[in-house]
Amino acid sequence: MKITTPLTDDVVKKLSAGDKVTLSGVIYTGRDAAHKRIYDEIILAKKETRTHKLPFDLKGSVIYYVGPTPPKPGQVIGSAGPTTSYRMDAYSPLLMEYGLRGMIGKGKRSPDVIEAMKKYHGVYFAAVGGAAVLLAQHIKKAEVIAFEDLGTEAVRRIEVEDFPLIVINDIQGKDLYEIGVKQYARA
Repeated sequence: MKITTPLTDDVVKKLSAGDKVTLSGVIYTGRDAAHKRIYDEIILAKKETRTHKLPFDLKGSVIYYVGPTPPKPGQVIGSAGPTTSYRMDAYSPLLMEYGLRGMIGKGKRSPDVIEAMKKYHGVYFAAVGGAAVLLAQHIKKAEVIAFEDLGTEAVRRIEVEDFPLIVINDIQGKDLYEIGVKQYARA
């Protein structure tokens, strides 16, 4: 299935754990240090009863957990493989509350994140680990938009075309990792 950003309720509702998709459009990069800064800004804005100042609009957005390597001459971006996602679990529910719809990484998510996906209509995709060079070929444009001091972990706005993904967790709470274990156990 081909999907584009920003992700809408209609699209997210159609996705089910195990679906193979290709994603096109604008997505953002961010790892734990960037997530903490975004999270802290939302919390501070709540305490001060002001509008938060985020590096991008979370509504309908997708975050790719990646710290790409520097590009070689003639490349848009260097290797861009997924980072283990659980390091973002403390921050993800709040970001979903503010509109984040999709997350891309590798590995399992916590029960709190899965509940937030159900509540706020978010979805978690896996990108194939170990295929960083191949994944980078689907990135057509990349630019740092925030937290440049974080180096490779700075927030980037990237444009992807037919970026290959697998739905791991959907809005019904299904988990492809658990489904796979059960299928293997029956075999």
